[in-house]
Amino acid sequence: MPTYKFIVHFVNQDPRSASFMKEAQALGFHTLQQITVQDLYFIEGQLSQEDCRQLTLKLLTDPVTQTASWMEIPHLSAPQPDTVILEVALRPGVTDPVAEQIVRAAHELGFNGVHHAATGQRFLLTFNTSVDLIRSSDSRSDPLPIASLFANPVIHHWTIGDITPSFPQETESSGAVEVIPVRSLTDNELLALSKDRRAALDLAEMKAIQNYFTKEQRDPTDVEFETIAQTWSEHCGHKTFKAKVTIDDRRQTASADGQLSVVDSLIKTYLKSATDKINAPWVISAFVDNAGIIDFDDEYEISFKAETHNHPSAIEPFGGANTGVGGVIRDVIGVSAKPIANTDVLCFGPQDLNPDTLPEGVLHPRRIQSGVVAGVQDYGNKISIPTVNGAILYDEGYTANPLVFCGCVGLAPKGKHVRTPRKGDRVIVLGGRTGRDGLRGATFSSMTMDAQTGEVAGASVQIGDPITEKGLIDVIVRARDLGLYTAITDCGAGGLSSAAGEMASTIGADIELSHVRLKYAGLAPWEIWLSEAQERMVLSVPFENISDLQKLCDTFDTELTDIGEFTGDGRLIVRYNENIVVNMNNEFLHDGIPQRELRAVIEKPSGQ
Repeated sequence: MPTYKFIVHFVNQDPRSASFMKEAQALGFHTLQQITVQDLYFIEGQLSQEDCRQLTLKLLTDPVTQTASWMEIPHLSAPQPDTVILEVALRPGVTDPVAEQIVRAAHELGFNGVHHAATGQRFLLTFNTSVDLIRSSDSRSDPLPIASLFANPVIHHWTIGDITPSFPQETESSGAVEVIPVRSLTDNELLALSKDRRAALDLAEMKAIQNYFTKEQRDPTDVEFETIAQTWSEHCGHKTFKAKVTIDDRRQTASADGQLSVVDSLIKTYLKSATDKINAPWVISAFVDNAGIIDFDDEYEISFKAETHNHPSAIEPFGGANTGVGGVIRDVIGVSAKPIANTDVLCFGPQDLNPDTLPEGVLHPRRIQSGVVAGVQDYGNKISIPTVNGAILYDEGYTANPLVFCGCVGLAPKGKHVRTPRKGDRVIVLGGRTGRDGLRGATFSSMTMDAQTGEVAGASVQIGDPITEKGLIDVIVRARDLGLYTAITDCGAGGLSSAAGEMASTIGADIELSHVRLKYAGLAPWEIWLSEAQERMVLSVPFENISDLQKLCDTFDTELTDIGEFTGDGRLIVRYNENIVVNMNNEFLHDGIPQRELRAVIEKPSGQ
């Protein structure tokens, strides 16, 4: 099928060019004289020249400020004297929300010949000296240093000249399920398994898994092992805050051993106990939901959620911050509220840092800041939710790992948030499709950053799709007012494993993974179950309400998928093509994690 390449550029100076030049000079690329930025759109389909012309006028450009050219590919761009053409596109499998909207909008405009789309950028670079270039980001040679300004290898590939786009392919899951022989492993082998699968589980936790499956007289599937790793991750389970901490206070004793005391869970002892002791009558919900809820007036309640998205933002600043904003917005939707405002506190390393002093594998703080700010701005603007509060701070401690603290405020009528699934309710997924983006994001966020983090954890970083999330808001607010669901939560860290698994923790569920809609080829069952693909919500919906919910989804162009049933038997059953890939007791999955035991030493102040 033909593929057309559209090159869009501003009639006058593109403001992005000046921004890139400023970054280039600050990072020491003094041989670069000029940067011209152009947008690339690749469209696969049966299109006439008139169709291409109309697409550029009605969809791909602002005809007042931009112009475009197009050609059928393969096509070799004519070389330009003293200019290097560098083209950048997303790697296969990375979410391309703009491309998805191009296809949708083209069909609404009547261009039904459009089948797939992809996006990219084109940079015309003029240097004042010769530059030793390589052919692409996939070369085994050292990468072109200047390319780091325009592409992040975690999500992009680039080439000198004309890049080849990748389009999503319609296909089923691979269906491959692996059995992991944990029962026979030694302690060292258990720890090696945890490290190899990036589970971030310690020896006590691995032995708890080994003991459970020894009693079950079988070994776990990879789907079961990954489910446990997600549920028991620091990100989802807050193991450090829940740990038993022995405090060795040496300030008042002469010996090396101080006075010992024990704190059983920092959350219970300090955070939650303070809330319980104050017992404010206007606190409706705290520590139990996707977001906290407080009383506002006689008619409404206010919800609020704030959380960090640091690791993903260190690896891919735009996507990390983008999905950080999207995640807290979904948390507010997850308590049946309408998001009305965002907040952001951002902390970065020094912006004038010498690039040669950066640790291996770390992006420059300027790159991190520009990407994070753009990601926050992009999501809020496209979903029409303003950022009303925040701060930006700088310190050397944030050089390798920034602080990206995203928050969202929601508003809802009093008493409308329901949270109890019932036996026989259907397990419904609303919103985006499932891909490989975000795999092991929960365990990734629980790991220690090192030089290989970006290379190893690229799949743990997602790209947001605010247009799809806007549809979720429109559907769920109306479904809430109509009483169409009995419980709701968002697909965040851990994906369906976390969302459906936690919702079924007290009742049990039977899930069929082959019903889950996929973005592209070849996902294994554990990848479908654990994927953190964005803009998805899970609802418990009585069967008789499905048709009314489907009508709302059709109105707001939001996909609805029925993937199973809440059973009432207390077990989590997950199937792929009717073959069981998860069969676990909810009590073990949610309460079987060993409590961590930590030791804290308070030394005498110096000079005493």
